[in-house]
Amino acid sequence: MIRVVIAEDELLLRSGLRALAERDGDITVVAEAGDGQAAVAAARAHRPDIVLMDIRMPALDGIAATRRVVGELEGVRVVVLTTFDEDENVFDAIRAGASGYLLKDVQPEELRGAIRLVAGGQSLLAPSITGKVMRAAASARGRGRPELVEGLSGREREVLAAIGRGLNNQEIAAELFISPDTARTYVSRLLAKLPARDRTQLAIIAYESGLAGQG
Repeated sequence: MIRVVIAEDELLLRSGLRALAERDGDITVVAEAGDGQAAVAAARAHRPDIVLMDIRMPALDGIAATRRVVGELEGVRVVVLTTFDEDENVFDAIRAGASGYLLKDVQPEELRGAIRLVAGGQSLLAPSITGKVMRAAASARGRGRPELVEGLSGREREVLAAIGRGLNNQEIAAELFISPDTARTYVSRLLAKLPARDRTQLAIIAYESGLAGQG
């Protein structure tokens, strides 16, 4: 059973999200919160697998709440759910530690699929806004963060660049003439070496450092 906290300031929407999430029986909503501070408190109290987090909330916005939840509670993952798809919000949510980002007009089965995916340790971005995250990261690259990749080997840089271009492990293996298991090993090394929680944050680092445009 996947345990979920829903943080959304509109009561009707919270109720709707609960009904959609629990439809198949493998997801249960353990708490609801109407503002960011309550969301953090609910996450501390219940230690859910997933927090569905609205961005625009009173008391504490969803980005700040995400940062607290991810920073304090190991194993609790956040899926940001919002009607606002501006580049800045997407980028800030992912940088704050969100593992997924969906728009509120997502289809019911997509919502449940996203919860299952992120609970399984993967990251997720809505296809309609993935490009926005990367463009925001590319803009941030102009400020320069070359120090992030200074300690990487040449092969690790190649793998990071490929992640930044959206390649999966199979595609990385084919491009670099290595096995898929070796590609996975390099991804694990990058996660250990770089300030990134998941593949999405690795892609952002690839853009910020300028590696994503290589290869």
